[in-house]
Amino acid sequence: MIHAAIDRTQTSVSQSVSSAVNDSAPDAAHGAANYPRNQQKIAQLMMQLNQIVLDKPQAIKLALSGILAGGHLLLQDLPGMGKTTLAQGLAQLLGLSFSRVQFTNDMLPADILGMSIYDQSKQQFEFRPGPIFTQLLLADEINRSSPKTQSALLEAMEERQVTQDGQTYPLPQPFFVIATQNPLQQAGVYPLPESQLDRFLLCLSLGYPSPAAERELLKGQDRRELLKELPAVLDTQAVLLAQQGVKQVYVADVVLDYLQRLVAKTRASSEYHGLSPRGVLSLQRAAQAYAYVSGHMEVTPEDIQAVFAAVTDHRLGQRFVPAHVTGGQAMQTIAQRILAEAPVIV
Repeated sequence: MIHAAIDRTQTSVSQSVSSAVNDSAPDAAHGAANYPRNQQKIAQLMMQLNQIVLDKPQAIKLALSGILAGGHLLLQDLPGMGKTTLAQGLAQLLGLSFSRVQFTNDMLPADILGMSIYDQSKQQFEFRPGPIFTQLLLADEINRSSPKTQSALLEAMEERQVTQDGQTYPLPQPFFVIATQNPLQQAGVYPLPESQLDRFLLCLSLGYPSPAAERELLKGQDRRELLKELPAVLDTQAVLLAQQGVKQVYVADVVLDYLQRLVAKTRASSEYHGLSPRGVLSLQRAAQAYAYVSGHMEVTPEDIQAVFAAVTDHRLGQRFVPAHVTGGQAMQTIAQRILAEAPVIV
């Protein structure tokens, strides 16, 4: 029964993917035809999400760029800063199937992936899918679980599939993980291993709201209640169309030269390890998505600069330190130092 249910789900999702890809015809002409309509929806989505998560337009734009680039998103900050609200808002407005898992220190991999259970009537084991069989998984406080449980996500995030008892089960498409994590300075958390950090396309921190935004929070309606009232702006087909559009965003050679100068800077220091080829491809894809969300179909140096820190800092070993630990002063990150050193034009 479970196998049949999974097969039906995969067939339905595959048909949606095929329809979307065929409709979007990965040629530039058809992508350009869909571009204005997609841009209207994307602008509407960001406007509505900015009404829920106040005073964070750049973080919202980056988060949406990461999703449309087909990547996973890591949100790190102090508890209560709006990480889960942002993740839930993205899930609802994107119109994708959604599961939320609260990670704890006693969680096991099977709690996420699923397990094989013996059916006595059929005298055989059947696989019961876990919450990861969804289009968008919110892994809340992911670093409160043990490294063993965290590693259960590696195959799913990279291969978009789950292997249990020698059997491989494909995940619905598109598939995204939005994870939240608390600072390492807090009790009861485990650091994410570098191999898992590398699976996240972007890593973002929200920070404290401005006094004006905080006053609006105090006087306004609960943000979770407002979120329930928002209808979905996109759906599976629209997300797939947008992903096709992102791939068609043009990157000129002179812009690639600038990107490679930045990458070379990450590899020229003994202070940290440089970007891997996967990290370089992630940087290009994120810049294309940011350009797409910004409303143009060609990557500029400004697009690369906008996504550079979010793509690279967590890959270069930069650990999040809350502002109150540094006396309220934001630390200059590794990526910011590199941006200051690498010329745009030589």
